[in-house]
Amino acid sequence: MIETAGLRKTYRSRQKKEEVEAVRGVDLVVKEGEIFGFLGPNGAGKTTTLRMLSTLLEPSGGTAMVAGFDLRKQSAEVRHQIGYVGQSGGTWGEVTAREELVMQGRLYEMPKSECKTRAQEVIEAFEMTDFADRKCKTYSGGQRRRLDVALGSVHRPKVLFLDEPTTGLDPQSRAHMWEEVRKLRERGTSIFLTTHYLDEADALCDRLAIIDNGEIVTEGTPIDLKRQIAGDIVAIGVNGRADDASELLRPKEFVREVEAGEPDTTGAVTLRLYVDDGSAAVPDILRTLDGADIAPSSIELHRPSLDDVFLKQTGRSLREDKS
Repeated sequence: MIETAGLRKTYRSRQKKEEVEAVRGVDLVVKEGEIFGFLGPNGAGKTTTLRMLSTLLEPSGGTAMVAGFDLRKQSAEVRHQIGYVGQSGGTWGEVTAREELVMQGRLYEMPKSECKTRAQEVIEAFEMTDFADRKCKTYSGGQRRRLDVALGSVHRPKVLFLDEPTTGLDPQSRAHMWEEVRKLRERGTSIFLTTHYLDEADALCDRLAIIDNGEIVTEGTPIDLKRQIAGDIVAIGVNGRADDASELLRPKEFVREVEAGEPDTTGAVTLRLYVDDGSAAVPDILRTLDGADIAPSSIELHRPSLDDVFLKQTGRSLREDKS
């Protein structure tokens, strides 16, 4: 449904008068009928890529096919096949959801009678019946976001682009939005969404790509990505003598790899030990450090997560990069 090769976007900095590469040669394939996620920190190039694929930004280089049409040569045809929901949404406070949906259908050249029928279908599908005929300015954040996605799908697009669809929503509204996105996929719409929420990418996406500094660093299903890091991870906080602790633990048979993070504001360093069996390794780790009079400030044991994949690929935590 989407295929890109070497997709790039370069901006000219207003202050330094130099070129800035926002997206650096992205190669992607999104299959028909899947939810594909773009995971990365703010400023990584997620939204820029999405805006290029939805014809809102012209690429600086590379090629892309969207829903069977050439992005650069057939942009009008692409626009007829897609839906787009931006981060800030596009509802108008003085009209109702029903009016918004009918107007959106008309913009896509649907007959007026069909627009009314389709608006009712979407209102029911997104469970908006209770508020569909109230003015949008009376809606909660979750209701407004539900309408945003409904507007993007009212014309039955082949591909729906969702840019950070659940940012700012409470947990209950986020869970409801996930369910609506899954229903859209079940009805035959391919979904391309950006997110910086680890749980969202893990729970919702069939496949995902992790992007950092405008480049894709890895791609696969959430399960496959986490399998890149076998075993368990033991994270140990050390206030001083981090190098000594690392040298003591590195030769242990159960330790496959040791990584040291950057010192935090207190000077503490977190050592990450990749081990086969964390529950068996922790007592030995503590005995080894105690024998050298090194007292860890913290110790955590967990299974690999998508944040661990991001950290392994980029050298920093995605949670730390969120803003």
